[in-house]
Amino acid sequence: MAQKPSIPQGTRDFSPLEVQRRNYIMSTIKKYFEQYGFMPIETPSFENSDTLLGKYGEEGDRLIFKVLNNGAYLSKVKPEDLAEQDEKSLTPQISDRALRYDLTVPFARYVVQHQNEITFPFKRYQMQNVWRADRPQKGRFREFTQCDADVVGSTSLYQEIELIKLYDTVFTALNLTGCTIKINNRKILAGIAEMIGAEDKLIDFTVALDKLDKIGIEKVKEEMLSKGINAVALEKLHPVFTLEGDYAQKLATMQDLLKESAIGMKGVEELTFIHENMQQLPLTGTNLDLDITLARGLNYYTGCIFEVAAPAGVSMGSVGGGGRYDDLTGIFGLKDVSGVGISFGLDRIYLVMEELGLFPDSVRAGVDVLFLNFGMQESRVALGELFRFRESGIKAELYPDEAKMKKQMTYADRNDIPFVILIGEDEIKTGKLTLKDMKTGKQETLDAETIIARF
Repeated sequence: MAQKPSIPQGTRDFSPLEVQRRNYIMSTIKKYFEQYGFMPIETPSFENSDTLLGKYGEEGDRLIFKVLNNGAYLSKVKPEDLAEQDEKSLTPQISDRALRYDLTVPFARYVVQHQNEITFPFKRYQMQNVWRADRPQKGRFREFTQCDADVVGSTSLYQEIELIKLYDTVFTALNLTGCTIKINNRKILAGIAEMIGAEDKLIDFTVALDKLDKIGIEKVKEEMLSKGINAVALEKLHPVFTLEGDYAQKLATMQDLLKESAIGMKGVEELTFIHENMQQLPLTGTNLDLDITLARGLNYYTGCIFEVAAPAGVSMGSVGGGGRYDDLTGIFGLKDVSGVGISFGLDRIYLVMEELGLFPDSVRAGVDVLFLNFGMQESRVALGELFRFRESGIKAELYPDEAKMKKQMTYADRNDIPFVILIGEDEIKTGKLTLKDMKTGKQETLDAETIIARF
C-alpha cells in the first residue's frame, strides 16, 4: 500500500475558503498600499547566498534555507573539508543560493541593481512568500507571506508618520481594531548600551532585550550576563525594565536618563517629532505606544522601529513590524541611501481574524447560485440563463450531470452555495425561474431579471 503523501513541516495547503480569505486580506492591504503611493515590484524566491548571509545577524543566518548547487555538487568539495564535516567551510562549496529570508534585503539589492531606472525617493510594495528554518508553532511557519511597504531615498521622519497611519488605516479597514503599534528607536537602545558601558555588546544587548515580553526580566538578565554584560550594568537597566506611563511620560523619563548620550538624545528627538506630529493625525482603530524594550533582532535597523501587537486577549505575537535602515544599500555598494519600511504578517493576521470571527460573510469560496440539472432540455435552458447571470457579475455554475436532486442539493450545501435555481417543465413553459434559499428553504418563482437585480 502506497504511503500517504505529506508536506514539509512548517508549510501548509490552503482550502478554497482559506485562499478567499487570504485574498481578502491581501486585496485590502494592496488597496491602501497604492492609495499611499506605493508601487509594486517582485523579486526571485531565491537570491545569491552572499546577498542574504551576514545581513540578519548570527541568529538570522542560521535560519536561512540554503539551496544546493546543481549537479554533482560534492565533486568540487575539498576531501579534507568533507572528512572533517565542517559546516562553515562545506556550505559555500555546495550552495551558492538561498531562499529569501525577508523582502527587505532583496529590495535593497533591487534598488542598487536598478538605481539608474529608479526615481528617488522610491516607494515600493511587495507581497510575496519568504522562508525561515524556524521551529514551527502557532503563528510561526517555515513558509509564509509578507506584505511590505518601503520608502528609500529620504531621511524625512514624515515617512515614519505615514507608515504609522498606513498601519492604522489597514487594520481599521479589516475591522481588526485594538492592535497596538509599538514604537522605539535603535538610537535610544545604543544610548542605553552606552550608559551602562556595553557599547561593544550592542547586538547581544538588543537581542536579549527584545525577548523581555516573552521570557521576562530575570531570563533577560541571565542572557545578558552570559554575554558578558556585568551585574553593575544590569542594575543601571532597572529604570528601563520598569518604565511605565504614556508615550510622553516614558519619553520624558528617557530624556532624563540619556541626557549624557548624544546618540540617545538623537533618538529621543526623533520620537518626540513623531509624537508631536501624530497629535494632528489621530488613530482610529489602533493605539500607539512607546516601548523602550522593543529592539527587533535584525541588525540593519538604525532608527525608529515598529512592531504591531494583536488585540488583548488574542494568543498571538506580533502581526507586523518594521523600521528605519540608514544604509542597507551600502552593503551592496550604494552609500547614504536611507530607507524605512513596514511589513504586515498575512498569516498571523489571518489567524487573529479567524479567532475573532472578523471575516465578512461575503468572503467565502464558491459561487452565489447553482443551476440544478434536470435533463437535456432543462439544462440547455439553464445554460443560457447561466451566462446571463455571469455577464451580470454573478458567480454561477450549472451542475454538470443529470443526477438525483438530493445529490445536487447536497453538493450545494457542502460547497456553501447560498442559492439554487430550479428549471423544470413548468419554468420552461412560464419563462420564469424557481429560486431556493438554501439557508431558509424558502422558494420563489421569479423572472430572471428580478433575480439578477436581487444579486
